[in-house]
Amino acid sequence: METQTKNKSMTARGFAFNPLSDREIVTAFKKTDDIKNFFQQYYLPNLDDLLTKLSSPAGKKSFLVFKNNKYINVLTENIAFFYVKYESSTIMSFDKQEYFVNHSLEQLQSLLTDKQFFRISRQYLINFNAVKEVEHYFARKLLVHLTVPAKDKLLVSKEKVSHFLHWLDNR
Repeated sequence: METQTKNKSMTARGFAFNPLSDREIVTAFKKTDDIKNFFQQYYLPNLDDLLTKLSSPAGKKSFLVFKNNKYINVLTENIAFFYVKYESSTIMSFDKQEYFVNHSLEQLQSLLTDKQFFRISRQYLINFNAVKEVEHYFARKLLVHLTVPAKDKLLVSKEKVSHFLHWLDNR
């Protein structure tokens, strides 16, 4: 009778004593360990990987192109700009040689460093070292003059002007 009154008082206070089995306790601890490991795995970066990324300059060093029945290795530092010609991406080197490359401008932009190359339009991806001067153009656009002449006027749209000037200034 005394145990019945204890049980009634336990439930009257809002406590319901329901013992857990050993298996349920082990499962609960395993779940908490899994959650802890998940967050530790994704929030602690591998410092060795970060240091190697910082120490080695990113970007492609050269492109293998085919011209005059020969394969030629064109160093990225010798490329003045990339542009679209006949719906194909073309390299224009500082020595005014043209080479077709088997990548789209989007792919080239991802392969190259943002510090060295800038996509000024859908047609052109230019090298910082090729920029000779920049002048204001109509409707808040910029006209870019390169050391190697391009067949088109190289205009930076007004939406990209601040980003382009930031790229020129902060290298």
